[in-house]
Amino acid sequence: MQFASMRVGQSERWGVVDGSTVYLAPGDGAAPASLRALIEAGGDLPDTADWEHIPLADCELRAPIPEPRRNVMCLGLNYADHAAESQGTTPDQVELPRSPVVFTKATTTVTGPYADIPVDSRVTRRLDWEVELAFVIGRGGRFIARSEAMQHVFGYTIVNDLSARERQKHHKQFFLGKSMDASCPMGPWITTADAVPDPHALAISSTVNGDVKQDSSTRNLIFDIPRIIEELSTVMTLLPGDIIATGTPAGVGFARTPPEYLHTGDVVECHIEGLGALRNTISE
Repeated sequence: MQFASMRVGQSERWGVVDGSTVYLAPGDGAAPASLRALIEAGGDLPDTADWEHIPLADCELRAPIPEPRRNVMCLGLNYADHAAESQGTTPDQVELPRSPVVFTKATTTVTGPYADIPVDSRVTRRLDWEVELAFVIGRGGRFIARSEAMQHVFGYTIVNDLSARERQKHHKQFFLGKSMDASCPMGPWITTADAVPDPHALAISSTVNGDVKQDSSTRNLIFDIPRIIEELSTVMTLLPGDIIATGTPAGVGFARTPPEYLHTGDVVECHIEGLGALRNTISE
């Protein structure tokens, strides 16, 4: 099942996507008011038989959780080839992280799967792309064991961890370089965990203006989803609706020779097998 948030006319709605059709959750109190509220209420999958349905093409898709209750949590250097390119070395010489490298993106980074990305040159001239598999916590908890971790996953989505590289470099932490407004396109929906047999075996790729930049598989993650959940929940209570991005593979712009960055008019597409695609245009 695929859950999406959307704008229909002047209304903010959520619903279930089935091919080219959207079944809209009723707005009369018969269903939770938002997708986030559904997840926080336990995520019981609804019976959509009596829901109004409209063509997907008549909806403006938003991020599945347009307003997360707290920052998007992200993994850095979680693919060996990306760790190598970041260090300017080869995969056989790379120093891999011994524990997950975690940072966050502010809630105001979240934007829609097809939204334009406004970039102010006063903020960055070195905007970079990073396609990532993200998962959404369904059942919260603390000290979650690896053996039980996948039971806490509601579903999966795609994010583009757009990064202002000069700000990331100038600060000791990644936060400012990762938290530019609208720098986390997300979606196009959340695919529930039961519809993804193995999240660690998905093709993942990105393109800029049609040119392939990243092309890998989630099987190359250094720290898998159970390890990430175990590590995070040891320190803090994970909450329903938490969004956790698992890192990006090699092929980002700053590590290319010469470096490549995004400019006004560029179109970035992020694809993950079975989950759909993001398509965002860089604007002024």
